Amino acid sequence: MEMTDTLRKFIRDHAEDDLSELLLSAFRYKGVDVKAAVGQIKARNRIKDKIPSWYHDDRLFFPSILATEQCSSEITALYKRRFVRNDDRLCDLTGGLGVDAYFFSQKVKRVTYVEQNGAYCDAARYNLNLLGVSNVCVVNCDAVEFVTGNYGHIADINVFYMDPARRGAGNRRMFAISDCEPDLTKIWTLLQGRYKVIVKLSPMLDLTQLLKQLPEAREVHIVSVKNDCKELLIIAGGLPPESGSTDLPDKKPDPEIICINYTADGMEQSFRFHLSDERSAVVSLAGNMGRYLYEPNSSVLKAGAYKSAALRYGVEKLHASSHLYTSDHPIPSFSGRIFEIAEIIPFSSRTCKTLASDIPRANISVRNFPLPADELRKRMRIADGGSAYLFATTLSDNKKVLIKCRKVYP
Repeated sequence: MEMTDTLRKFIRDHAEDDLSELLLSAFRYKGVDVKAAVGQIKARNRIKDKIPSWYHDDRLFFPSILATEQCSSEITALYKRRFVRNDDRLCDLTGGLGVDAYFFSQKVKRVTYVEQNGAYCDAARYNLNLLGVSNVCVVNCDAVEFVTGNYGHIADINVFYMDPARRGAGNRRMFAISDCEPDLTKIWTLLQGRYKVIVKLSPMLDLTQLLKQLPEAREVHIVSVKNDCKELLIIAGGLPPESGSTDLPDKKPDPEIICINYTADGMEQSFRFHLSDERSAVVSLAGNMGRYLYEPNSSVLKAGAYKSAALRYGVEKLHASSHLYTSDHPIPSFSGRIFEIAEIIPFSSRTCKTLASDIPRANISVRNFPLPADELRKRMRIADGGSAYLFATTLSDNKKVLIKCRKVYP
């Protein structure tokens, strides 16, 4: 489908309309495929904050709303470029909307985009041409067939990237790697050792189980944006094809875990550790509450760096299972949020009945506490929002408390 001037103008003019009403009144707009236009408006709404540079280019065509849901965001696609070099020849085996292929193409020598959906391939050719990209070759093919088939230019590829689809029949979300398309367990052994492999997976996957399935991984990157965990990236190294060697590289059973979070102002928080260090770490629990409270960002929590974070930053855990920390002095480099404590409130039934008179509005979080945040808010009748923060948690002496504080950073 071509984005004609008429269609582009219609999309711009009706971008803020009620789309259901727009479809019902389609008969009023002669010469315009209103259903197609509505599909483009919905897709563009999905990428407005996700891929801002594409959103502002109204020439681009989006083959499906699902493609915009599954694609990488601009900030995470840019992050992945640090894994490649200028002279790399990369193959994206799961081309999709082409976001990753596009951003990779801005750094590497050449990109081969592979996608089994013909409509996606047509859209990728169309969009990449409009974007002035000349170093991407689009191939309409199944990923496994491409790797195992007789494709002449595969011999020149030295980096493979995959983002297996995580939705099954009926738009059901998939999280096990064997349930995704393509099945990573089938294609992994075909690529391991000879190529560098970058795999994007669901952050819902269990990290320990994943590393058992993919023991060749040498790095795991967990990427969050505004404290929302977005991507889990596996990096496995290999010898470049031109070396002629088929020997497997030494396995690294203890990969480095890199936890990344982009704050609302675009600052990158980074924390690195090894799972073996986390397992052997011994930390002290806080006997007394300090002046400051620390909450690790979602990437650190996902990685399970509970003890490593305490040791790295010199803070004390409130409880072995609470994953909140305290200190008397602020640690600006902490990978997470920092709060200044105003009051420690013992939790009780009476507290639930009376606290709203003193704190009518607050942001409530729970860590190692018997009630979920919504239930706690309902019992205390405290409205959401405002500048006050309440952390419901358990201290080292197993007492349940509410910690009232204000956010210092970020």
